[in-house]
Amino acid sequence: MEFTGFPVAALDFYDDLEVDNTKSFWDAHKAVYDDAVRAPMVALTDALAPEFGEAKVFRPYRDVRFAKDKTPYKTHQGAFVAVAPATGWYVEVAAPGVRVGGGIYHAGGAQLGAIREAMADKRAGAVLQRILRDLERGGFELGGERLKTAPRGYEKDHPRIELLKMKSVLGSRKYGFEPFVHTAELLDKVRDDWRRLRPLVSWLAEHGEA
Repeated sequence: MEFTGFPVAALDFYDDLEVDNTKSFWDAHKAVYDDAVRAPMVALTDALAPEFGEAKVFRPYRDVRFAKDKTPYKTHQGAFVAVAPATGWYVEVAAPGVRVGGGIYHAGGAQLGAIREAMADKRAGAVLQRILRDLERGGFELGGERLKTAPRGYEKDHPRIELLKMKSVLGSRKYGFEPFVHTAELLDKVRDDWRRLRPLVSWLAEHGEA
């Protein structure tokens, strides 16, 4: 299937799902999900795969076993290309539109320790600072889970303490309702932004090896 954009019906589907997140709604509109959401997402990630790798297109069902929120369906459709544990590129369609991102969304244990060692290193840490600064200047939003204080083993006045507080490192851009999300042009937009995120993804993959 050739990617031609996400139809308006995809965003409308999630607008309605947020209001009526029930099995009866899902069963009545599953064909819309299959045709307007999942099929275009598969086509988009298939087109990107030769350059970035095969994506995991996430299932639409929520794991509610231990959640207070028992609504059964996710109110977005995401896809992720992994290059290392929890590290890679992301694209999502939901009621607010389309967004893309890249980085590491959850680092723990030895992986987080290795990343922090690289952040603390004068040369490697400076490279990451430059990457993040360039992304921010390029219009990306920077985010991720952060500690409120210095991590154990690092001084509060470390010159890169703001980096060291980060437990995840993410760059993202929201396309929202821009007209191009409904056209084949979206493929070029995602490809270009994933390329801009490549230095961040590569740095995290390289330095996250324990």
